[in-house]
Amino acid sequence: MRNARSLWLMWKQCLLVLCALGITSVAVAKPDPATSLRDKYALLGQQLQHNPFGRPLVVESTDADNRLTGEIYAIVDYPFSEVSAGLNSPEHWCDVISLHTNTKYCRAASGAGGSMLRVHIGKKTAEELASVPRLDFDYHVAAAAPEYFDILLSARDGPMGTSDYRIGLEAVALPNARTFLHLTYSYAFNFAGRLAMQTYLGTIARDKVGFTATGRSNGGQPEYIGGVRALAERNAMRYYLAIDAFLEAAHTVPAAQFERRLQSWFNATERYPRQLHDLAWAEYAEMKRAENLRQQVVKN
Repeated sequence: MRNARSLWLMWKQCLLVLCALGITSVAVAKPDPATSLRDKYALLGQQLQHNPFGRPLVVESTDADNRLTGEIYAIVDYPFSEVSAGLNSPEHWCDVISLHTNTKYCRAASGAGGSMLRVHIGKKTAEELASVPRLDFDYHVAAAAPEYFDILLSARDGPMGTSDYRIGLEAVALPNARTFLHLTYSYAFNFAGRLAMQTYLGTIARDKVGFTATGRSNGGQPEYIGGVRALAERNAMRYYLAIDAFLEAAHTVPAAQFERRLQSWFNATERYPRQLHDLAWAEYAEMKRAENLRQQVVKN
């Protein structure tokens, strides 16, 4: 009993000292996001240099807690100031997103909470706009510094049992006029959404795979991940290649940028035919040109 009382008095004295010093709690500092991204760049150094992509690129994916996520880490040969100026604009994000085969329409607009993107996502073929589901993405600049930015596009509702869509891009400046990018593409899904994805993967996309290697076949050929994670990896890669095509086309005269973006994106996806080939060039170009003309007329 005496020992317990002594311990109580000691604890009370310590508490009084801490209060006198103004130390009543210990604050845990949040890690600086630019530093965290640079740490990730250092951690992925070997993977960025040695990989099967033919460019400094790493692909990751997860399927957990009813959420599907695809991530891209990559180095681009453009200075940070150029990347930040090009991508810190809702209109330019429509130029990026519209390259994706499934994007039928994208327009920047003003919403109740600020800037937003109205995006129609449909099939990999030409469609009437009225029949294509629309996602309203809030456009949010989470951080904008001289050597770091973080942009988030988020949509609450999606089609076929999906929701909480997020397309995030953060970037940090690297030496020698280069930039390190981290792209995240993710969405949540319920039981109906899971069932719809499994149906799609078992029919239309049954021969498609992702980019994560899972081993080698008896003939020595690489085998890749399948299922919903493969779906997330393919879409994340499509969006990353669209960002890269946008940055490349920015170096041409404005009148030629649209066609340059189309050609650059298509050529880049064709480097990974097993994962990303959907249409022949003529079919893709015709569809995108028609969608671009429609977008100039229709104010959806």
